[in-house]
Amino acid sequence: MLNSSSTLTNAQLIDLWLHGKSANTVDGYRRHAERFFAHVNKPLADCTLMDLQLWVMTLRCSDNSKRVAVGAIKSLFSFAKELGLIAANLGILVKSPKAKNRLAERILTEKEVQLLINSTTNPRDHAIIRLLYFAGLRVSELCGLKWRDLKARGDGGQITVFGKGEKTRTVLIGAGMWREINELKGNAKRDDPVFVSAKGGHLSRSMVFLIVKKAANRAGIEGNVSPHWLRHSHASHSLDRGAPIHLLQKTLGHSSVAITEMYLHARPTDSSGLYLPDDDD
Repeated sequence: MLNSSSTLTNAQLIDLWLHGKSANTVDGYRRHAERFFAHVNKPLADCTLMDLQLWVMTLRCSDNSKRVAVGAIKSLFSFAKELGLIAANLGILVKSPKAKNRLAERILTEKEVQLLINSTTNPRDHAIIRLLYFAGLRVSELCGLKWRDLKARGDGGQITVFGKGEKTRTVLIGAGMWREINELKGNAKRDDPVFVSAKGGHLSRSMVFLIVKKAANRAGIEGNVSPHWLRHSHASHSLDRGAPIHLLQKTLGHSSVAITEMYLHARPTDSSGLYLPDDDD
């Protein structure tokens, strides 16, 4: 057990804390931690509750972004306490801001999804948008796909996905989606990326965000449409069409069915207000 914060610099503590986390988490959490340390200008063991509270007051962003930033620093304090670098975890005394649940705003209609797909003529980008929707993939999962992860199954195929929390799952896709992906293969080898960048490597997350955003603009869809909107839409539409919630949980790679249930609340199939008279006469 470590007994002195002087044994680690702030930068070394951040590296230890982020070890093994996903690239996306590392990027975001490192940014929040570095900004926190720049604000307090002292080792974590010397931070007071007032330091934490004053830092929270400096955050000039949406409630959702503020919640992520506070959550990151609370995680850092918890990690430091487990290492024995700090005597008390002050992070538990800081409340994360409540963020409005905007999930319903990020679910496209089936018609909007089709408009998004139809607005894209580039074969690679067209396949990307369709696969994000039909397989419900996270953008990082799509970017990391290699041809060895794809296998024929009947008329369609299956995709082995290495997802969040370093968990592996298998997702099935239909015949049309399977044919479209394989039309991109050409002479690619097993360990080559499915979706190739201009430099020949794996496509970056930022490029996929740009592909989806441009498609949404061409389709005239309002809002900051992102790849995750297609994952949300996959969940909502499949439930609307009768997919069992435990199957959806497995497909999306959720750790708990309680997470998957949020889509039931975001797009209810019934509401008490619909039972009331709505005549203008």
